[in-house]
Amino acid sequence: MFRTLIGLLLAICLVPAAMAQSAYRIQSGDVLQLEVLEDPSLNRSLLVLPDGNVSLPLVGSVKASGQSLEALRSKIAGALAPNFAAPPTVFLTVGQLNATTSAVNNAAAQAAAANVAKYGTISVYALGEVNNPGKIDVDSGTTLLQFLASTGGLTRFAATKRIQLRRADSKTGTETVYHYNYKAVQGGAKAPVIVLRAGDVIVVPERKLFE
Repeated sequence: MFRTLIGLLLAICLVPAAMAQSAYRIQSGDVLQLEVLEDPSLNRSLLVLPDGNVSLPLVGSVKASGQSLEALRSKIAGALAPNFAAPPTVFLTVGQLNATTSAVNNAAAQAAAANVAKYGTISVYALGEVNNPGKIDVDSGTTLLQFLASTGGLTRFAATKRIQLRRADSKTGTETVYHYNYKAVQGGAKAPVIVLRAGDVIVVPERKLFE
């Protein structure tokens, strides 16, 4: 009887938060949390860019601004579906509201803001031909390109075509290596959006003689 009562009380408390999340319309500057049950490597923070879009692997750019969380979740799930044997299970929540939204006198926005986690920092590591190697704290949601642009830059000996992001999975004991051609991005090429995670290691090799 006591457990049943506790369950009912929790349900009553959670309903307003769920309703606020469903009523809220995504805006530029929001940070969303994406989880894909079938492929944890896709789990990440999604920053809604000034143009209203979010970008993620296998899908590319998706319009987010003005949509509800459920509408965007459904759109992402549909876009990911061709990459899976069965429709993927996708979860999407508000990670942090933008500064303007959190100050607006809007009941739905205020209720959502009261039930999201604080947007904090993570620690990543840089080594090789970087001006400030070592452990570096960055804001959650920071991309690799933003990191390279704001953390002291690279030395003149950096092999900018061969930058690596090395990501370890403590659960499986494996490491994934992402290759990033920063020189091509500097030349105007479209930048792949890689959102940094805690513990990521950015390696910038030394440029070879004729590179």
